[in-house]
Order: sequence, then structure tokens, then C-alpha cells
Amino acid sequence: MEDIDPSEIEAARKLFAGSCEFVLGVAALKQLPEPNMSEVAFIGRSNVGKSSLINALTGRKDLARTSNTPGRTQQLNFFNLGEQMYIVDLPGYGYAKVSKSQVQDWTKLMKNYLRGRPNLRCVFVLVDSRHGLKPTDIEMMKMLDETAVNYRVVLTKCDKQKTEQLAKTEAQILDTLKKHAAAQPTIAKTSAWKKYGLDELHVQIMRLI
Repeated sequence: MEDIDPSEIEAARKLFAGSCEFVLGVAALKQLPEPNMSEVAFIGRSNVGKSSLINALTGRKDLARTSNTPGRTQQLNFFNLGEQMYIVDLPGYGYAKVSKSQVQDWTKLMKNYLRGRPNLRCVFVLVDSRHGLKPTDIEMMKMLDETAVNYRVVLTKCDKQKTEQLAKTEAQILDTLKKHAAAQPTIAKTSAWKKYGLDELHVQIMRLI
């Protein structure tokens, strides 16, 4: 993790403690809001803890809906963070209980979104620290490479992983990232439950405004 000044941590905390409102759910590109603010997006396998992390980052309990049902997020959900930037909750992937046509529709929507969104500053790819990178994660990373979208891996649920195994998983992922052109060469480690790593992620996101 890069050095972070305490003043940045405080500024980021104030930003995320302020207003963060749901704007709309996008099911078609024509519904996208005007690209008039910087934008960051969160994506990951179903049940990776994406909604829980977004809620923890914004200090809300139910800003992003959490569910034990894979594929619950079926649209691109936009949140306005203090009139400073959009946070976008993208559909989860790797779901097994939805139809192939649904998967194809969501994949097409995401590809078109990634290719055509000029204000998208970074995609945070969430990976469960207990499982490491799965084939579907690699597929998503390749899609991001192809669309030339800057992305960063965020490990979730780090409180549920032993320190030694977490370090091993991190090393393996860092080695893989070297093979992906659009990937940032660093990993953020977080726990929505323990509030671990949130200050650092707050600052990383704030720097993208």
C-alpha cells in the first residue's frame, strides 16, 4: 500500500460520511446518466461481498442490497457520492442460477459500458481472499484489458483468512497482475465486517475525483 497522509484519510472520511444517494438502475446504455462526474465501479463474483463493502465504505447498512441469492444485482446501479463522483455497483458474475441469455445480456451491457464510458476512472475487481482468483475473475480481467479500463484488485473478507494464507494469496495475485496490461500492480485488502482497509480504499477512490 502506498503512503497516505493523515490529512487525506480525514478528507476521505468526510467525503464518504456525507451524502450518498441511489440515482438509478441502468438496464440499457441509453439510460446512463450524463458523464459529468468522475466514476468508479465495483465488480466481482456473486457473493464476493460487493454490496457489503459498498455499504461499509459509505457507512450505510442498506445502500447496496445484500443477498444470499447469486445474481441479485441485475443492473448497473449508480450512486451519487456528495455530488463529487458516481459509484457504480455492477452485476456479479459467476452466477449459476440464472439463464444463459441473462448472462449474455448482462455481459453485453457491461462490455458496452466499459468501452464507452469516458469518465470511468477505475474498476475495483473484488476477489474473495479465501478463494483467490477464479477463472471467471481472469475472464473479467481480460475484458477490462481489452477495453483498456484501469482496474485494481480488492481482496474481501480478509478477516476470515489466516495471515500466512492471505500473504500467499496476495503474492499469487500480484504475480498474475503482471500479465494484465490494464491492472494496477497493487492490491487493497479489506474486511467490511471488521472495517479493515476502508481508510486506504477511501483515499484511493477520493484521489480519482
